[in-house]
Amino acid sequence: MNLPEHSPLGKTSAYRTDYAPELLFPIPRQGKRDELGLKGTLPFFGVDIWNGYELSWLNMRGKPQVAVARFTIPADSPNLIESKSFKLYLNSFNQTRLAGPDALKMLLQQDLSAAAGANVHVTLTMQEDFAKLEMGELEGQLLDRLDIDVDNYSPQPETLKANFDELPVEETLVSHLLKSNCLVTGQPDWGSVQISYYGPQIDQESLLKYLIGFREHNEFHEQCVERIFTDILRQCKPQHLTVYARYTRRGGLDINPWRTNFSSAQRPSNLRNARQ
Repeated sequence: MNLPEHSPLGKTSAYRTDYAPELLFPIPRQGKRDELGLKGTLPFFGVDIWNGYELSWLNMRGKPQVAVARFTIPADSPNLIESKSFKLYLNSFNQTRLAGPDALKMLLQQDLSAAAGANVHVTLTMQEDFAKLEMGELEGQLLDRLDIDVDNYSPQPETLKANFDELPVEETLVSHLLKSNCLVTGQPDWGSVQISYYGPQIDQESLLKYLIGFREHNEFHEQCVERIFTDILRQCKPQHLTVYARYTRRGGLDINPWRTNFSSAQRPSNLRNARQ
């Protein structure tokens, strides 16, 4: 079994510039899900949306080509892909000659699907279409406006409170104060998070304190989002819940996990925000 500590994270790595799919390092998702008590049918579905901004290869005449890539990995795939290995893999195309974007896309989908254990969808935006890439911020009521005292920086689910004595509400809440740390290296990961739900009204101060509680917590992006989803679902008991995080990029990659239990929820638009 591939464990995070065996990955390229925190180790000196040689940058291959010739195609090397063996660089990809898959990590089983189930280990961290076991910590959350998630066995059997998951309480959510969703995707991990990765954006790659440092993708380049050579055409058959040796001229460099560039593109921006979007990779969509199903949340029910057996494995996540460790981000540094993903970066090293993408760099292995730098001096690789390919017949065109379609040939690149075929290899990317083939290799990433094999690593994830499920079909990974790849979209390439070529240089002539860069101007079509839009930006936008997460919509919702801003939790960060609250003036609160904070003295805890590890996630505590018992912090979360909801009003079970009133009628259910439907609302979307946003915070830009999400920070966690890499599971292996401890390097900081910065993000924004959007929480949409229908159910007992969540106490906003308790939710903001809970989210700030990830500040010294070590976990991968995908794992943090699943922890947030699971804790809110158990403590606040919404009928419908969606958690979506946009993390800032590292090594030319950003990771944006989306989890929901609402069957008609629309997949997010993947608009890059100001910090990305």
